[in-house]
Amino acid sequence: MRCPYCGSLDTQVKDSRPTDDSSSIRRRRICPDCGGRFTTFERVQLRELTVVKRSGRRVPFDRDKLQQSVEVALRKRSVDPERVERMINGIVRQLESMGDGEVPSETVGELVMEGLKGLDDVAYVRFASVYKNFREAKDFEEILGKLAEEPEPEETPRLKKKPAQSEQ
Repeated sequence: MRCPYCGSLDTQVKDSRPTDDSSSIRRRRICPDCGGRFTTFERVQLRELTVVKRSGRRVPFDRDKLQQSVEVALRKRSVDPERVERMINGIVRQLESMGDGEVPSETVGELVMEGLKGLDDVAYVRFASVYKNFREAKDFEEILGKLAEEPEPEETPRLKKKPAQSEQ
């Protein structure tokens, strides 16, 4: 692993441990040349994925780019980072298990929208506005209308308080 500080290729692993969700290995490394310390993460990759853009251009799939776009949509929203990580891991697993090494960018976008809908409605609308290239307010109204039409997850019924009886 190349040292991010001096560029040396001779770095040493000082500590390895699984992440909280066991989806990757966290490694603390040190560079013997400059003494720099840094962390790397190792994940399982089932296959090399290529994203086919709308223009027909092909680019390698970048998990970090996916994560950044989700984080932008979730900016200033109180969503548990572990839920976000699970969603991203799920999207990557779905893409890798699709059978083909080439994935249309539309498929990636739809999976992200589906995942964000389950996490946070505001992030879902933010992402959709960029992904679907909203131009007018009616585009927002349309997607908000679709969100309002969907049934909410059933909550456990709350016990109603009995009204206090007035003293006579």
